[in-house]
Amino acid sequence: MLLNELLGTEFPIIQGGMANIATAEFAAAASNAGCLGIIAAGGMNAEQLRENIRRCRELTDKPFGVNLMLMNPCTPEQAQVVAEEKVSVVTTGAGSPAPYIKAWKQAGIKVLPVIAAGAMVKRLEPLGVDGFIAEGTESGGHVGEMTTMALVPQICAMTDLPVIAAGGIASGRQLAAALILGACGAQVGTCLLVSQECPIHENYKQAVLKASDSDTVVTGRIAGTPVRVLKNHMARTYVKEEKSGKDKMELEKLTLGSLRRAVFDGDTRTGSMMAGQVAGMLHEIRPLRTILEEMVTDCRKLLPGYFA
Repeated sequence: MLLNELLGTEFPIIQGGMANIATAEFAAAASNAGCLGIIAAGGMNAEQLRENIRRCRELTDKPFGVNLMLMNPCTPEQAQVVAEEKVSVVTTGAGSPAPYIKAWKQAGIKVLPVIAAGAMVKRLEPLGVDGFIAEGTESGGHVGEMTTMALVPQICAMTDLPVIAAGGIASGRQLAAALILGACGAQVGTCLLVSQECPIHENYKQAVLKASDSDTVVTGRIAGTPVRVLKNHMARTYVKEEKSGKDKMELEKLTLGSLRRAVFDGDTRTGSMMAGQVAGMLHEIRPLRTILEEMVTDCRKLLPGYFA
């Protein structure tokens, strides 16, 4: 079964939950373009999340979901809102969703944790999750150690549940590769940053478009909080300070408010411009529908047997 059959979408693609970027408006636009739009709860409190869910319903009649970053202190309240609002899907990251799964399942919600290693499969599969988003280190934002190529087939070998590939996917060839590895579809984020509908500042979009294949770096590897971003003054300073032995609190001062500076103010010097390694493949701003349709069309040409 392909992901679109599981989720009731046109394409077997989920829009990644990008904090401060994936608003109700962006999620609705993504759903209307054919994939599963996701509202990112990062940066929101519970009532702001509720407002975004209700706003998204006004803007689309298609399925959409919510992403929760479980390190957020507002998570218990946000999890309750998700259950009360009965969204179609919830994706989770940065922790275990175990305390909330029962309530979400009772509300008829599909639960898809984002995982970076196989240990979470053993812990969460018995709790009734509906599948796993296996995210490789190529992705933007918070990352693990394993690459998508190594991670996806190993997760597929551990479970009969659907596995969605994430990290390093921005073309039909890469989507086809994910399917061949055993995934039922893909989650994408970086390639959608340069969509016309994406609400990030124009400076941020242009930085993604100008990026080469080696223009991302992972900050926080040593400190245990790895995040992939575009290289800039902030990122280079962070890595230098990290290698010199600065403690986590000192390093956090460098990144405090940095994502919002990039997204809203267009600060490409001290802002945190989260982006994956596929940034070097992106060269123009296009509508969401065009990006998604081209990816799936090209994939179908390569793997006609996978599609009805």
